[in-house]
Amino acid sequence: MDLSIHNVISHGLLFAQHIEDPDILGQISDAWKNFVESGQVWALLIGVFFGYIFANFTRF
Repeated sequence: MDLSIHNVISHGLLFAQHIEDPDILGQISDAWKNFVESGQVWALLIGVFFGYIFANFTRF
């Protein structure tokens, strides 16, 4: 199968996608809710806090 640029563009394969759920903002909202409900947000905040403290101790 010859996949030169001309063939790809003329057949419309360059930007062809299959999107299951086009509600991007809804997906982001669901992901954020899951992030908070699973407790991962606390792990992130604790990691940032201790990382900041550790970085301050190791600076000259």
